[in-house]
Amino acid sequence: MGYEPKSKSNNMDLLCEALLQLETIEEAYRFLEDLCTMSELEKMAQRMEVAVMLFHKASYQKVKNKTHASTTTVGRINKSLKYGNDGYKTVFFRLKDPSRFKP
Repeated sequence: MGYEPKSKSNNMDLLCEALLQLETIEEAYRFLEDLCTMSELEKMAQRMEVAVMLFHKASYQKVKNKTHASTTTVGRINKSLKYGNDGYKTVFFRLKDPSRFKP
């Protein structure tokens, strides 16, 4: 049996398929800026930074000080990294040069 996402819907399928069509960082920027507000994009980027730092074993305090993320956000992302669906890990292992994202 395969993975069944909690957020599964036709609209989410469309969003996921749309993301998979993007071929360059520029295309991703264009799509994300059309899709989200700047505030939403900044929050998602912050979550990625938190995830990278936690993945590389940075302390909660270092993560909070560098990213200014809330304790709740740091905790939620840490839980996702430890017990989640491995979404962050999949992306980190597929990045062309993951070392450039180390804290």
